[in-house]
Amino acid sequence: MELPLPPSLPAAAAVLALALPGLAALLLVLVRAAPRSPRSWAGAICMIAHVTARKMPTFHRHEKEKFFVNAEGRKESVPSIHDPPTRELSVVVPSYNEEDRLPLMMDEALGYLEKRQKRDPSFTYEVIVVDDGSKDETTKGVFSSRGKKILMVDADGATKFADIEKVEEGLKNLQPWPNEMAISCGSRAHLEKDSVAKRSYFRTILMYGFHFLVWFLCVKKIRDTQCGFKLLTREAALRTFSTLHIERWAFDVELLYIAQRLRIPIAEVAVNWTEIEGSKLVPFWSWLQMGRDLLFIRLRYMTGAWQLETRKCN
Repeated sequence: MELPLPPSLPAAAAVLALALPGLAALLLVLVRAAPRSPRSWAGAICMIAHVTARKMPTFHRHEKEKFFVNAEGRKESVPSIHDPPTRELSVVVPSYNEEDRLPLMMDEALGYLEKRQKRDPSFTYEVIVVDDGSKDETTKGVFSSRGKKILMVDADGATKFADIEKVEEGLKNLQPWPNEMAISCGSRAHLEKDSVAKRSYFRTILMYGFHFLVWFLCVKKIRDTQCGFKLLTREAALRTFSTLHIERWAFDVELLYIAQRLRIPIAEVAVNWTEIEGSKLVPFWSWLQMGRDLLFIRLRYMTGAWQLETRKCN
């Protein structure tokens, strides 16, 4: 359940929600229109981007994170995405205070995976539940994957797990994959009219404002960047997650922005989706944070504060 806005904020929130896309668009237009010879605009933007930018941290695993106990009860070293794959599919589930929603999602996912393995014994899989919803911990989960393909799926179970076959088909249709890289995104864009009818006017404004910012600043051809149901080839996961900077809600957008910069083919596939109570997203404040992050994604890559470099993992 989403938290209500404090009574004193709705008017200011509506104004900011309307103004934020316009301000971002104006800033980008001014930056593009500024003459190249005077360095005032470029210098100011570059300085702000570099001063406020966070560099990618090097991942360090604690001692207890370097090993796991396998199904036979033996202790093994945690695998690395740099190793050759030993499973057909890795399912990575970011989880943060999901004790109510995660069990139902896991029952559905494991039920599907076990039935599929019975039909096809060559199909092997693993499920990695990340016990912290942050981007860094989720990336650690991806980096520990053993699958040829890696599915990122939200813990709320809003998307029917059987729809993995739809995103698999989307991935297949992108072949041949350049450098073995491709991404297939589950999408709720086909449900937009119904969702608008159920949302308040204020939330509808926020939604359209966010969609405009995503389109204008970062990702042009994907209508729904936020659906938590994305299938990546192993190489695509390595290249994109190795470059991520943004934490929290907008990291999906940066993931797809990086993929576009690297010319990784992306498919968008309609999936079944049901809104599940218990969302951690707080209206207005989360959207405002996402709007800020979208602007930072564009400016920092544009000014060179962030590079398409590879994260180190020790």
